[in-house]
Parts: sequence; structure tokens; C-alpha cells
Amino acid sequence: MAHTKEDIIRMVKEEDIEFIRLQFTDIFGQLKNVAITASQIEKAVNNQCMFDGSSIEGFVRIDESDQYLYPDLKSFRVFPWRPSHGKVARLICDVHNPDGSHFEGDPRYVLKRAIEKAKAMGYDAFNVGPEAEFFLFQTDDEGKPTTKTNDEAGYFDLGPLDHGESTRREICMALEAMKFEIEASHHEVAEGQHEIDFKYEEALHTADNIMTFKLAVKTLAQKNGLHATFMPKPIFGINGSGMHTNMSLFRDGKNVFYDPNDPRGLSKEAYSFIAGLLAHVKGFAAITNPLVNSYKRLVPGYEAPCYLAWSASNRSALIRIPAARGQATRVELRSPDPACNPYLAFAVCLAAGLDGIEKGMTPPEEVTENIFAMDQAAREANGIASLPGSLEEAIHSLEKDQLILDTLGEHVATNFIEGKMKEWDEYRTRVSSWERDKYIINY
Repeated sequence: MAHTKEDIIRMVKEEDIEFIRLQFTDIFGQLKNVAITASQIEKAVNNQCMFDGSSIEGFVRIDESDQYLYPDLKSFRVFPWRPSHGKVARLICDVHNPDGSHFEGDPRYVLKRAIEKAKAMGYDAFNVGPEAEFFLFQTDDEGKPTTKTNDEAGYFDLGPLDHGESTRREICMALEAMKFEIEASHHEVAEGQHEIDFKYEEALHTADNIMTFKLAVKTLAQKNGLHATFMPKPIFGINGSGMHTNMSLFRDGKNVFYDPNDPRGLSKEAYSFIAGLLAHVKGFAAITNPLVNSYKRLVPGYEAPCYLAWSASNRSALIRIPAARGQATRVELRSPDPACNPYLAFAVCLAAGLDGIEKGMTPPEEVTENIFAMDQAAREANGIASLPGSLEEAIHSLEKDQLILDTLGEHVATNFIEGKMKEWDEYRTRVSSWERDKYIINY
């Protein structure tokens, strides 16, 4: 629902809202905010609130630190988990330079640029539906997270086995109060693992929703003495958390991925979009799977896809086409994990798919058999390559993919690669408990 500046100023006054959080997201997907009091709301809606960009990792240098927050008025929401007296609301903001121009390092602007490209090609909507999984862990006496779940439930199980059920229900109710349309909420495969699916929206709105979703999950878990994590693989030997991403393109209100005359019900544009994703998925893996830990999820045997193939039914494939057709026809990319920055992840997926459409690419043959059951030779015979096996490999693939670098823009690409190489070096040189357990006695 679109609000005017006057609406927001009035609501802040009438609803006894004391604080407004002006939220934005840094390059690495961390939610940041500047909190203002109700007296400053007029200044905020007139784009006059500034902050020090040099204190945000990957933003600007100390000598050019002033930046402005331009709130997206549609994003005004009251946090339902705060007290009814002295309420707290939020506005999601774009980051601008002092001269009023868009800040190149703002991930929201990266996605807006990708959407503009789609519009220039005649597509009026890029819709995305995410399936973000997370774990709920108990905390210790100091409130620090453990990896204990106190949970014996499995896929789709109900309480009392599922001890996170009441927290999950609370999260759903809070999100609905913030105008989310929750489609499904269930226990996932692993102990302590959950999934809440909300209705697809246009990509920018969905990315905003994911940032709100993560905040709500973490806040309400903490309120209930639990710790929520979107870390892709918190525990060895059980399934990790993914964020399957369902995508569709619309023109004149019609889903362009659907063609009733094709045996699979897919249009030429859908096939080209799939081919574009497959062509660039290695190049954007560092964006969709941005942590050292991400590559511990992308291994065979735990439902996570690690091989480059597509299928209309096969869940071991990287790209799956869910059964629904007509307006609901969509392409599901199964590699992204919930640690990614959704603005950057959707931007690179869209750019890759559009590249496939522009170049009229055709995907390889659909793979219907279980890829996990194939050996290396069988995969090679089918021309099935693998995703990068580590963050380092993913960064090198990103450095070689000009389309993805251009989509991110020089500022984001340079700072992202630099930050991630630092993370990799830190990991590479750190001695782990596994190494000590393995070697300290024998050697």
C-alpha cells in the first residue's frame, strides 16, 4: 500500500510511535539502521537524514563519508513485537550521495538497475518467491547460542516433537501483522530446522521482505530464549539450510515462461532463462553462496544441489521446474542459501537469465535420473559440471564473469571480492579443532 509523506507523519503521531528505524543493507547482506525519534519524521520523509557511510564495511572512505537515506514510503511498517506504548516503526531506505545521485554501492540500487534492464527488454515484472530455511538452537546460561535443538521432529512433523513450533507460529503472526502473505510454515528435514514460505512478489519487494523476515525470525527467537541462524550448514552430517529461489518474468500481466504448446509447458524464453542461469551460475556462486560455510552445504548426499543440470521434476538438479503451469510457471534455482544478500542475489540471477534470453541460449538436455547416484564418469558423459567447491574457487569464478561483475557495478564487485578474499584467508590460515583432534596425538 502506498503511503504519502503526510500519511506517515500522521500515523507516527496518531499511533504513539516513538522511534523510527531507517533501514538499509550493506554489501555483505547485513541489515543496518539509523534510529530517529518521532520528532525527526518530517526530516526523514523529505530525504534529509544522513549517516556516516565510512563506518559501514564496503561503503565509502573516511574522506567522503556523508550519505543520505531516502525512505521508500511503501515500506512503512510498525514492528508488532515491540510494546504497544512507545511503538517502533521502520522505513526501508535507498542510499544516496550528497549531490542526490544514487550511491553505486547500495545493493538495493544494484537490483533496481537489473530490473530496469528487464523493463527495457519489455518485461514489466520479475517475480521471486523464496523458501528460506533456518535453525532454532537453544542458548546457554550466558545467552550464547549452542547447537542443541531439544527437538526430535522431522520433515513436516507437528508438536510436541517440534519445540520450535510455538516460536515459528509467533513469527508467522508477526509477519502477517506486517502485511506478509504466509503460504506455508513447517518443520524441515533436520532437527531444529524450519521453513516459512511467503508469497512471491516483485523482486525488490521480495528482497525487502527477506531482510524483514530475517530480522523477525532472529528477534522473536531471542525473545523466546532461542537463537535463530541462517548459517547454511551449522551442523556436520545433517542437511544445511537453503533458500530455493522461484523466479518468473511477466509481460503485460502474463507469465512469459508458460507455453501451452510445449510438451513441458515451457516457453522459448523459459528455456533461454534456464540456459543463462546455467551459463553464469559458477560466476555468481560467490553472491548466492557467500560464506566459507556455504560450500559445506553444497556437497552430495544432503539434498543440496552441487551439479549443473536442470529438470522438470528431479530434486537433485540445480534448477527445477515446479509442477504448476499457467501464471504459476516458474524456474526454481536451488543453490542459493539464506546467508546471501537478497538484493545482489536476485540482481545476478535476473541478469544471467536475461543474458540467456538476449543471446537465445538453449539449455542442455534435461537430466531426469538422480545425479547424486551417478559417478564422476557418468556425470562427465552427461556433460554435468559442478558448482565451485569452495569460497576461493567461487571468487575466482566471479572475477572471470564479466556480465556478473558489470551487474554488480565496479564499487560493489571490488569491495565484495576484497572482503570475501579476506574472509577466505582468515579461514585458510586458522587452525581448526578438527585439525587438532586429527593430528595433535599422531604427529
